[in-house]
Amino acid sequence: MTHRSDPRPTGPSPTSEIQRLAAQFRAVRRRTLDLAEPLGAEDQCIQSMPDVSPTKWHLAHTTWFFEEFILKALAGDYEEFDPDFGFLFNSYYEQVGPRHDRPKRGLLSRPPLHEVLRYRAHVETALERLLAEGRDAGAQLWELLELGCHHEQQHQELLLTDIKHVLSCNPLKPAYQAPRPRDASRTRTWDWIERPGGLVEIGHGGDDFAFDCEGPRHKVWLEPFKLASRPVTNGEFLAFIQDGGYERAELWLSDGWSACRRHGWDAPLYWERAADGDWRIFTLAGRRPLDPDAPVCHVSYFEADAYARWAGRRLPTEAEWEVVATPLTPAGNFAGSREYHPVPARGEGLRQVYGDVWEWTASAYRPYPGFKPAAGAVGEYNGKFMSGQMILRGGSCATPEGHVRPTYRNFFYPADRWQFTGIRLADDCPRLSVQAPPLAETEEAQDLPADPSTLAFLNDVVVGLSDTPKSLPAKWFYDETGARLFEAICDLPEYYPARTETRILEQAAPELAEALGRQPVLVEYGSGSMSKVRHLLDNFDTPYAFVAIDISGEQLKQAARDLETAYPALRVHTIAKDFTKPISLPNWLQEAGRRCAFFPGSTIGNFDPLEAGLLLKRMREAVGDGGALIIGVDLKKEKARLEAAYNDAAGVTARFNKNVLVRIKRDLAGDVDLEAFQHQAWFNETAGRIEMHLRSGSRQTLTVAGHQFHFEPGETIHTENSYKFTVSEFQALARDAGFRPARTWTDSEELFSVHLFDAD
Repeated sequence: MTHRSDPRPTGPSPTSEIQRLAAQFRAVRRRTLDLAEPLGAEDQCIQSMPDVSPTKWHLAHTTWFFEEFILKALAGDYEEFDPDFGFLFNSYYEQVGPRHDRPKRGLLSRPPLHEVLRYRAHVETALERLLAEGRDAGAQLWELLELGCHHEQQHQELLLTDIKHVLSCNPLKPAYQAPRPRDASRTRTWDWIERPGGLVEIGHGGDDFAFDCEGPRHKVWLEPFKLASRPVTNGEFLAFIQDGGYERAELWLSDGWSACRRHGWDAPLYWERAADGDWRIFTLAGRRPLDPDAPVCHVSYFEADAYARWAGRRLPTEAEWEVVATPLTPAGNFAGSREYHPVPARGEGLRQVYGDVWEWTASAYRPYPGFKPAAGAVGEYNGKFMSGQMILRGGSCATPEGHVRPTYRNFFYPADRWQFTGIRLADDCPRLSVQAPPLAETEEAQDLPADPSTLAFLNDVVVGLSDTPKSLPAKWFYDETGARLFEAICDLPEYYPARTETRILEQAAPELAEALGRQPVLVEYGSGSMSKVRHLLDNFDTPYAFVAIDISGEQLKQAARDLETAYPALRVHTIAKDFTKPISLPNWLQEAGRRCAFFPGSTIGNFDPLEAGLLLKRMREAVGDGGALIIGVDLKKEKARLEAAYNDAAGVTARFNKNVLVRIKRDLAGDVDLEAFQHQAWFNETAGRIEMHLRSGSRQTLTVAGHQFHFEPGETIHTENSYKFTVSEFQALARDAGFRPARTWTDSEELFSVHLFDAD
């Protein structure tokens, strides 16, 4: 099923490769549940059209895949969870056996959701046991495990596109998630990327994972061509509509015109015209005004082809697309950004090749020369669909990061519109002469980082440095060096927040303990070393449990062991997760006293006000009625005092800020001149925040994984915000999230505050 020159795990150490695959399996399985978490059981049962599958079915089918092709085949002592599930959750594997009709998946009210979740846990437990015992099981186990992970990633994207269609059919137009704040930066201009063609090689030919349809690697002749530097936008497609594009048969293929008439198309899927004549679009964050600069999406191949003909251009072939995309590492607006919607192009040169929208090509989905499907049922994965479908390239805003490659071939029927599908124009370029030597010898694919964290870092760097103004998420300060530097910052004489908060917590702890009563549960968000919670635990009356949430699993385990040693009677539960996502607390906590979220360090100030409000609402949901919140908040004060705290005389904060560039240079092999950037921090009084930037001292170009980013003298990378509040401002923010102020403590200089809120 996969296409490798050697199907066995490769790399410097088979053990390290096995550990990587096992970790990938666990991460992929967690991610699927994370995507389903915002949905109720009722949401997860609905099928809004035959092409859409209910969320519950996706949860079960991806589990069935591991059960059917790995456990039942390779684990001799495996006990099936339920023999009927094979019939219910087989998708299209004829050689496995009969199956429930696809258009009737929405009729499966049974098994209930909780039974499907038990099924997932059952299969995961059995598979973990097989992995622990199967280090010498041979290539088949590890190859099927990797295939299963990539198969589940495909269903993660389908889960999002399917639930979007489901929610769009609800007259209330409910949102899957709250809107996310975005910069208004965008690039409206575009250009042609010209290539001389010639004899090129396309397709996968390496030892890393790829689906079988991506190979074998083979030669293709290309005439000189050019590719648009960005996808077609909503505004550009709107001009096609206004020019009667949906009414002009001469623009359409015959089958396309028939589909247009039959389905009554007059705009892309999810577009609707408001009473005032303005266009709106339904997104996973609900209805929003149509952004004219965002890539158009949810268009069929027929619509893409008609638009290209109207524009006097054409769609690219998949070979043309691949040779242009190959030098770039796949990074962009993928599902990891949690936008789940295309964003406007930013920056210069070739943009949005990866992420945002799948780009229709003019190529039919056919086998490459020499293609042979794998033997057995697993060989049905791709090969039998090579008829009547068209190729798309590049991934979308719902594609998991790390899933696609330059050679990745997605395929859908030409009338399909419910995926995030868009348009990039191409044209012939006769003024160029054919290239010699072959293009394939001069451009090589960039390898994707194997480590998920490094891959996410690369993705954020490409997206952030393509922005205007440029920015990078502050979380990437924190590798081992960054953590040490931040500890050093906390001890600086100019940096008052850490020591001031500690003194307040020590003084307020007895009153906090009295307010929370007996056997409370403390839930710390971003627990880190778990040092600050000790000020509370030393004063609390027999705390029932402590729940620590942090994205760093290794640090979490070590800090939990240290805390258990210091407090042997305390039950410590860890959740290795991004705390900004919805958190489900264990059921056994229901026997405890009050639940109290603990969020020290004024970390809330690192979030934009809208994001901060969303996080507080999630905390409110986690603690429930009668719960509480203890939170540290930095206060507004004179500008000089604030700026001194972020511009220390010893230069420690400057090294901390520049550590993100050190990481780009080290972890991503970026071509970065560290001395060409200077640390800057100032208080933006209008926005009420400290801003940290890295200022370019000269005109320069950074190259990271094939992506180039140009800087003018004085241009900056915005690396961090730290919002400051008055007591009343923060109380208003917390009230909007469902918390009622109970008590506030400040120091004598009113530099910092600690708040206790009750959950109404």
